[in-house]
Amino acid sequence: MASSSDTALKTFSLANDIKEIAPQDEIYKFDVEANKRLNREQPWTSDPHYFKTCKISAVALIKMVIHARSGVPWEIMGLMQGKVIGHSIVIMDSFALPVQGTETRVNAANEANEYMVQYVQESEKVGRLENAIGWYHSHPGYGCWLSGIDVNTQMNNQKYTDPFVAVVIDPNRTISAGRVDIGAFRTYPAGYSPPSASASEYQSIPLNKIEDFGVHANQYYSLEVQIFKSHLDTELLGLLWNKYWVNTLSQSPLISNRAYAASQLTDLHQKLTKAAGNVPQTKPVVPPLPPTGEKGSSSKTEPKKEVENQLARNVKDSTKIAMEAQHGLIAQVIKDILFSSRPGREQVEASTSVGDAIEMAIG
Repeated sequence: MASSSDTALKTFSLANDIKEIAPQDEIYKFDVEANKRLNREQPWTSDPHYFKTCKISAVALIKMVIHARSGVPWEIMGLMQGKVIGHSIVIMDSFALPVQGTETRVNAANEANEYMVQYVQESEKVGRLENAIGWYHSHPGYGCWLSGIDVNTQMNNQKYTDPFVAVVIDPNRTISAGRVDIGAFRTYPAGYSPPSASASEYQSIPLNKIEDFGVHANQYYSLEVQIFKSHLDTELLGLLWNKYWVNTLSQSPLISNRAYAASQLTDLHQKLTKAAGNVPQTKPVVPPLPPTGEKGSSSKTEPKKEVENQLARNVKDSTKIAMEAQHGLIAQVIKDILFSSRPGREQVEASTSVGDAIEMAIG
Protein backbone atom coordinates (compact mmCIF):
# COMPACT_ATOMS: atom_id res chain seq x y z
CA MET A 1 0.00 0.00 0.00
CA ALA A 2 2.87 2.37 0.86
CA SER A 3 4.53 1.84 -2.52
CA SER A 4 1.20 2.34 -4.29
CA SER A 5 0.68 5.59 -2.38
CA ASP A 6 4.19 6.80 -3.26
CA THR A 7 3.65 5.94 -6.92
CA ALA A 8 0.30 7.75 -6.91
CA LEU A 9 1.92 10.84 -5.35
CA LYS A 10 4.61 10.85 -8.04
CA THR A 11 1.94 10.48 -10.72
CA PHE A 12 -0.03 13.34 -9.16
CA SER A 13 3.12 15.50 -9.14
CA LEU A 14 3.78 14.77 -12.82
CA ALA A 15 0.16 15.30 -13.87
CA ASN A 16 0.07 18.70 -12.14
CA ASP A 17 3.63 19.66 -13.14
CA ILE A 18 4.77 20.23 -9.54
CA LYS A 19 8.28 21.70 -9.53
CA GLU A 20 10.69 20.98 -6.68
CA ILE A 21 12.80 23.93 -5.55
CA ALA A 22 15.46 24.37 -2.89
CA PRO A 23 14.21 25.29 0.62
CA GLN A 24 16.74 28.16 0.57
CA ASP A 25 14.92 29.70 -2.38
CA GLU A 26 13.61 33.27 -2.07
CA ILE A 27 10.07 31.97 -2.28
CA TYR A 28 10.31 30.54 1.27
CA LYS A 29 11.62 33.77 2.81
CA PHE A 30 9.46 36.57 4.12
CA ASP A 31 10.94 40.05 4.49
CA VAL A 32 8.58 42.13 6.63
CA GLU A 33 10.11 45.49 5.66
CA ALA A 34 10.19 44.66 1.95
CA ASN A 35 6.55 43.59 2.17
CA LYS A 36 5.57 46.88 3.83
CA ARG A 37 7.48 48.86 1.22
CA LEU A 38 5.79 46.97 -1.61
CA ASN A 39 2.35 47.60 -0.10
CA ARG A 40 3.14 51.33 0.12
CA GLU A 41 4.28 51.54 -3.50
CA GLN A 42 1.47 49.35 -4.90
CA PRO A 43 2.86 49.01 -8.44
CA TRP A 44 -0.15 46.89 -9.45
CA THR A 45 -2.45 49.93 -9.27
CA SER A 46 -0.89 51.45 -12.39
CA ASP A 47 -0.97 48.24 -14.45
CA PRO A 48 -4.13 46.09 -14.53
CA HIS A 49 -2.01 43.20 -15.89
CA TYR A 50 0.78 43.59 -13.33
CA PHE A 51 0.43 40.06 -11.97
CA LYS A 52 1.26 37.33 -14.49
CA THR A 53 1.50 34.13 -12.46
CA CYS A 54 0.09 32.55 -9.32
CA LYS A 55 2.52 30.17 -7.63
CA ILE A 56 0.89 27.72 -5.22
CA SER A 57 2.57 25.48 -2.66
CA ALA A 58 1.77 21.79 -3.18
CA VAL A 59 0.74 21.59 0.48
CA ALA A 60 -1.77 24.43 0.02
CA LEU A 61 -3.01 22.85 -3.22
CA ILE A 62 -3.80 19.46 -1.67
CA LYS A 63 -5.51 21.13 1.31
CA MET A 64 -7.73 23.09 -1.07
CA VAL A 65 -8.54 20.01 -3.19
CA ILE A 66 -9.42 17.89 -0.13
CA HIS A 67 -11.68 20.71 1.12
CA ALA A 68 -13.33 21.11 -2.30
CA ARG A 69 -13.97 17.36 -2.64
CA SER A 70 -15.47 17.18 0.85
CA GLY A 71 -18.11 19.74 -0.07
CA VAL A 72 -19.51 18.16 -3.26
CA PRO A 73 -22.17 18.90 -4.46
CA TRP A 74 -22.04 22.19 -2.52
CA GLU A 75 -19.60 25.03 -3.03
CA ILE A 76 -16.95 25.62 -0.38
CA MET A 77 -14.75 28.61 0.42
CA GLY A 78 -11.46 29.34 2.14
CA LEU A 79 -8.60 31.83 2.37
CA MET A 80 -4.99 31.67 1.23
CA GLN A 81 -1.90 33.16 2.87
CA GLY A 82 1.06 34.34 0.87
CA LYS A 83 3.04 37.24 -0.53
CA VAL A 84 4.11 39.02 -3.69
CA ILE A 85 7.40 38.25 -5.44
CA GLY A 86 7.96 40.28 -8.58
CA HIS A 87 4.95 39.83 -10.85
CA SER A 88 3.81 36.67 -9.05
CA ILE A 89 1.34 36.09 -6.25
CA VAL A 90 2.75 33.27 -4.12
CA ILE A 91 0.38 31.07 -2.07
CA MET A 92 2.16 29.44 0.87
CA ASP A 93 -0.80 28.03 2.82
CA SER A 94 -4.59 27.82 2.82
CA PHE A 95 -7.34 27.24 5.33
CA ALA A 96 -11.05 26.48 5.12
CA LEU A 97 -13.73 28.89 6.28
CA PRO A 98 -16.90 27.86 8.14
CA VAL A 99 -19.37 29.08 5.52
CA GLN A 100 -22.77 27.97 4.33
CA GLY A 101 -22.67 26.75 0.75
CA THR A 102 -25.21 25.89 -1.93
CA GLU A 103 -24.81 24.40 -5.39
CA THR A 104 -24.16 27.84 -6.87
CA ARG A 105 -22.76 30.10 -4.16
CA VAL A 106 -21.24 30.39 -0.69
CA ASN A 107 -22.37 32.81 2.00
CA ALA A 108 -19.79 34.05 4.50
CA ALA A 109 -21.42 35.19 7.74
CA ASN A 110 -19.93 37.06 10.72
CA GLU A 111 -18.67 33.80 12.19
CA ALA A 112 -16.50 33.27 9.12
CA ASN A 113 -15.04 36.78 9.38
CA GLU A 114 -14.22 36.28 13.07
CA TYR A 115 -12.64 32.91 12.36
CA MET A 116 -10.59 34.45 9.56
CA VAL A 117 -9.14 37.18 11.78
CA GLN A 118 -8.41 34.78 14.63
CA TYR A 119 -6.72 32.26 12.33
CA VAL A 120 -4.37 34.88 10.85
CA GLN A 121 -3.50 36.19 14.31
CA GLU A 122 -2.74 32.69 15.62
CA SER A 123 -0.68 31.96 12.50
CA GLU A 124 1.62 34.87 13.29
CA LYS A 125 2.30 33.36 16.73
CA VAL A 126 3.67 30.17 15.15
CA GLY A 127 5.81 31.98 12.56
CA ARG A 128 3.43 32.18 9.62
CA LEU A 129 3.94 35.88 8.87
CA GLU A 130 2.30 35.98 5.46
CA ASN A 131 -0.98 37.86 5.25
CA ALA A 132 -4.19 36.73 3.61
CA ILE A 133 -3.57 37.25 -0.09
CA GLY A 134 -6.48 35.51 -1.76
CA TRP A 135 -9.61 33.42 -1.49
CA TYR A 136 -10.57 30.15 -3.05
CA HIS A 137 -13.89 28.44 -3.69
CA SER A 138 -15.20 25.53 -5.71
CA HIS A 139 -17.35 25.18 -8.81
CA PRO A 140 -18.53 21.56 -8.61
CA GLY A 141 -18.94 20.39 -12.18
CA TYR A 142 -19.02 23.65 -14.12
CA GLY A 143 -15.41 24.70 -14.62
CA CYS A 144 -13.00 27.32 -13.38
CA TRP A 145 -14.15 30.88 -14.10
CA LEU A 146 -15.72 33.79 -12.21
CA SER A 147 -19.48 34.29 -12.03
CA GLY A 148 -21.08 37.71 -11.59
CA ILE A 149 -21.11 37.28 -7.79
CA ASP A 150 -17.47 36.14 -7.86
CA VAL A 151 -16.47 39.18 -9.93
CA ASN A 152 -18.13 41.58 -7.47
CA THR A 153 -16.52 39.81 -4.51
CA GLN A 154 -13.07 39.93 -6.11
CA MET A 155 -13.46 43.58 -7.08
CA ASN A 156 -14.23 44.48 -3.47
CA ASN A 157 -11.27 42.43 -2.27
CA GLN A 158 -8.93 44.18 -4.68
CA LYS A 159 -10.37 47.56 -3.73
CA TYR A 160 -9.86 47.19 0.02
CA THR A 161 -7.26 44.43 0.59
CA ASP A 162 -5.13 44.38 -2.57
CA PRO A 163 -3.02 42.46 -3.53
CA PHE A 164 -5.63 39.70 -3.65
CA VAL A 165 -6.28 36.78 -6.00
CA ALA A 166 -9.29 34.53 -6.62
CA VAL A 167 -8.72 30.80 -7.10
CA VAL A 168 -11.41 28.43 -8.37
CA ILE A 169 -11.27 24.61 -8.18
CA ASP A 170 -13.64 22.15 -9.85
CA PRO A 171 -13.56 18.99 -7.67
CA ASN A 172 -15.77 16.97 -10.03
CA ARG A 173 -13.55 17.52 -13.03
CA THR A 174 -10.51 16.92 -10.82
CA ILE A 175 -11.83 13.46 -9.92
CA SER A 176 -12.71 12.67 -13.54
CA ALA A 177 -9.56 14.01 -15.18
CA GLY A 178 -7.00 12.85 -12.60
CA ARG A 179 -5.38 16.28 -12.39
CA VAL A 180 -6.44 19.35 -10.46
CA ASP A 181 -8.79 21.57 -12.45
CA ILE A 182 -7.82 24.99 -11.10
CA GLY A 183 -7.77 28.62 -12.19
CA ALA A 184 -6.44 31.87 -10.70
CA PHE A 185 -8.01 35.22 -11.57
CA ARG A 186 -7.74 38.97 -11.08
CA THR A 187 -10.46 41.49 -11.96
CA TYR A 188 -9.95 44.69 -13.91
CA PRO A 189 -10.56 48.11 -12.33
CA ALA A 190 -14.03 49.57 -12.76
CA GLY A 191 -14.34 51.33 -16.10
CA TYR A 192 -11.31 49.61 -17.61
CA SER A 193 -11.73 48.24 -21.13
CA PRO A 194 -9.33 45.34 -21.71
CA PRO A 195 -7.68 44.87 -25.10
CA SER A 196 -9.07 42.19 -27.37
CA ALA A 197 -8.83 38.95 -25.45
CA SER A 198 -6.38 36.39 -26.77
CA ALA A 199 -7.57 32.86 -27.46
CA SER A 200 -7.48 30.76 -24.31
CA GLU A 201 -7.68 27.02 -23.80
CA TYR A 202 -11.19 25.73 -24.47
CA GLN A 203 -13.24 24.62 -21.48
CA SER A 204 -16.71 23.16 -21.43
CA ILE A 205 -19.28 25.44 -19.78
CA PRO A 206 -22.77 24.08 -18.96
CA LEU A 207 -25.48 25.60 -21.12
CA ASN A 208 -27.25 27.16 -18.12
CA LYS A 209 -24.00 28.90 -17.11
CA ILE A 210 -22.87 30.15 -20.52
CA GLU A 211 -24.76 33.43 -20.28
CA ASP A 212 -23.27 34.27 -16.87
CA PHE A 213 -19.85 33.22 -18.15
CA GLY A 214 -20.08 35.37 -21.28
CA VAL A 215 -21.49 38.50 -19.60
CA HIS A 216 -18.58 38.83 -17.15
CA ALA A 217 -15.76 37.24 -19.19
CA ASN A 218 -14.16 40.62 -20.01
CA GLN A 219 -14.12 41.84 -16.40
CA TYR A 220 -11.24 39.63 -15.29
CA TYR A 221 -8.21 37.78 -16.60
CA SER A 222 -6.53 34.52 -15.66
CA LEU A 223 -3.04 34.07 -14.24
CA GLU A 224 -0.74 31.20 -15.10
CA VAL A 225 -0.84 28.68 -12.23
CA GLN A 226 2.45 27.07 -11.14
CA ILE A 227 2.79 24.49 -8.35
CA PHE A 228 5.97 24.15 -6.27
CA LYS A 229 7.35 22.19 -3.31
CA SER A 230 10.64 21.51 -1.51
CA HIS A 231 12.00 18.36 0.15
CA LEU A 232 11.19 19.95 3.53
CA ASP A 233 7.50 19.63 2.63
CA THR A 234 7.81 15.86 2.22
CA GLU A 235 6.52 14.80 5.64
CA LEU A 236 3.56 17.19 5.75
CA LEU A 237 2.80 16.54 2.10
CA GLY A 238 2.89 12.81 2.82
CA LEU A 239 0.40 13.13 5.69
CA LEU A 240 -1.98 15.18 3.56
CA TRP A 241 -1.50 12.82 0.63
CA ASN A 242 -2.40 9.78 2.72
CA LYS A 243 -5.81 11.32 3.40
CA TYR A 244 -6.24 12.32 -0.25
CA TRP A 245 -5.04 8.92 -1.50
CA VAL A 246 -7.33 6.93 0.80
CA ASN A 247 -10.32 8.96 -0.41
CA THR A 248 -9.26 8.44 -4.02
CA LEU A 249 -8.64 4.73 -3.53
CA SER A 250 -11.88 4.08 -1.67
CA GLN A 251 -14.08 5.91 -4.15
CA SER A 252 -15.10 5.06 -7.68
CA PRO A 253 -15.36 8.01 -10.07
CA LEU A 254 -18.24 6.21 -11.77
CA ILE A 255 -20.20 6.19 -8.49
CA SER A 256 -19.08 9.32 -6.65
CA ASN A 257 -19.34 11.37 -9.86
CA ARG A 258 -22.48 9.76 -11.29
CA ALA A 259 -24.61 12.89 -10.76
CA TYR A 260 -21.93 14.96 -12.49
CA ALA A 261 -21.70 12.47 -15.39
CA ALA A 262 -25.48 12.50 -15.82
CA SER A 263 -25.55 16.30 -15.82
CA GLN A 264 -22.79 16.35 -18.45
CA LEU A 265 -24.80 14.07 -20.74
CA THR A 266 -27.95 16.17 -20.22
CA ASP A 267 -26.03 19.36 -20.96
CA LEU A 268 -24.47 17.82 -24.10
CA HIS A 269 -27.93 16.80 -25.32
CA GLN A 270 -29.22 20.35 -24.83
CA LYS A 271 -26.24 21.80 -26.70
CA LEU A 272 -26.67 19.37 -29.60
CA THR A 273 -30.39 20.15 -29.76
CA LYS A 274 -29.63 23.86 -29.88
CA ALA A 275 -27.00 23.38 -32.58
CA ALA A 276 -29.33 21.14 -34.59
CA GLY A 277 -32.00 23.83 -34.48
CA ASN A 278 -29.64 26.18 -36.31
CA VAL A 279 -28.92 23.72 -39.11
CA PRO A 280 -31.22 24.20 -42.15
CA GLN A 281 -33.55 21.23 -42.58
CA THR A 282 -33.87 21.64 -46.34
CA LYS A 283 -31.30 21.60 -49.09
CA PRO A 284 -30.00 25.14 -49.53
CA VAL A 285 -30.46 26.89 -52.83
CA VAL A 286 -27.20 27.46 -54.67
CA PRO A 287 -26.67 31.22 -54.73
CA PRO A 288 -25.95 32.86 -58.10
CA LEU A 289 -22.36 33.80 -58.79
CA PRO A 290 -21.56 37.48 -58.25
CA PRO A 291 -20.87 39.62 -61.32
CA THR A 292 -17.32 39.59 -62.57
CA GLY A 293 -15.10 42.00 -60.68
CA GLU A 294 -17.32 42.13 -57.58
CA LYS A 295 -16.51 40.38 -54.36
CA GLY A 296 -19.24 38.27 -52.83
CA SER A 297 -20.40 39.11 -49.37
CA SER A 298 -19.10 36.82 -46.64
CA SER A 299 -22.01 37.57 -44.32
CA LYS A 300 -23.96 34.54 -45.62
CA THR A 301 -21.23 32.17 -44.49
CA GLU A 302 -21.17 33.48 -40.93
CA PRO A 303 -24.18 31.47 -39.66
CA LYS A 304 -22.70 28.31 -41.19
CA LYS A 305 -19.36 28.95 -39.49
CA GLU A 306 -21.11 29.54 -36.17
CA VAL A 307 -22.97 26.23 -36.49
CA GLU A 308 -19.73 24.45 -37.37
CA ASN A 309 -18.04 26.01 -34.33
CA GLN A 310 -20.88 24.88 -32.08
CA LEU A 311 -20.71 21.33 -33.43
CA ALA A 312 -16.92 21.26 -33.09
CA ARG A 313 -17.20 22.31 -29.45
CA ASN A 314 -19.85 19.66 -28.88
CA VAL A 315 -17.54 17.04 -30.36
CA LYS A 316 -14.81 18.12 -27.91
CA ASP A 317 -17.28 17.87 -25.02
CA SER A 318 -18.48 14.40 -26.05
CA THR A 319 -14.92 13.15 -26.51
CA LYS A 320 -13.98 14.45 -23.06
CA ILE A 321 -17.01 12.79 -21.44
CA ALA A 322 -16.20 9.47 -23.14
CA MET A 323 -12.55 9.59 -22.08
CA GLU A 324 -13.40 10.38 -18.45
CA ALA A 325 -15.96 7.55 -18.34
CA GLN A 326 -13.42 5.20 -19.87
CA HIS A 327 -10.75 6.14 -17.33
CA GLY A 328 -13.24 5.68 -14.50
CA LEU A 329 -14.19 2.22 -15.82
CA ILE A 330 -10.54 1.17 -16.12
CA ALA A 331 -9.80 2.37 -12.58
CA GLN A 332 -12.82 0.52 -11.18
CA VAL A 333 -11.98 -2.74 -12.96
CA ILE A 334 -8.35 -2.60 -11.80
CA LYS A 335 -9.39 -1.92 -8.18
CA ASP A 336 -11.84 -4.81 -8.32
CA ILE A 337 -9.15 -7.20 -9.58
CA LEU A 338 -6.47 -6.05 -7.13
CA PHE A 339 -8.58 -5.87 -3.99
CA SER A 340 -10.85 -8.82 -4.71
CA SER A 341 -8.00 -11.28 -5.34
CA ARG A 342 -8.05 -14.39 -3.17
CA PRO A 343 -5.10 -15.73 -1.10
CA GLY A 344 -2.86 -17.99 -3.12
CA ARG A 345 -3.86 -16.48 -6.44
CA GLU A 346 -0.97 -16.32 -8.85
CA GLN A 347 0.49 -12.84 -9.41
CA VAL A 348 0.80 -13.59 -13.10
CA GLU A 349 -2.89 -14.41 -13.29
CA ALA A 350 -3.76 -11.09 -11.62
CA SER A 351 -1.47 -9.16 -13.96
CA THR A 352 -3.02 -10.89 -16.97
CA SER A 353 -6.51 -10.07 -15.72
CA VAL A 354 -5.57 -6.41 -15.33
CA GLY A 355 -4.20 -6.31 -18.87
CA ASP A 356 -7.28 -8.03 -20.29
CA ALA A 357 -9.57 -5.67 -18.34
CA ILE A 358 -7.82 -2.59 -19.69
CA GLU A 359 -7.99 -3.88 -23.27
CA MET A 360 -11.68 -4.67 -22.80
CA ALA A 361 -12.40 -1.20 -21.36
CA ILE A 362 -10.51 0.54 -24.14
CA GLY A 363 -12.45 -1.46 -26.68
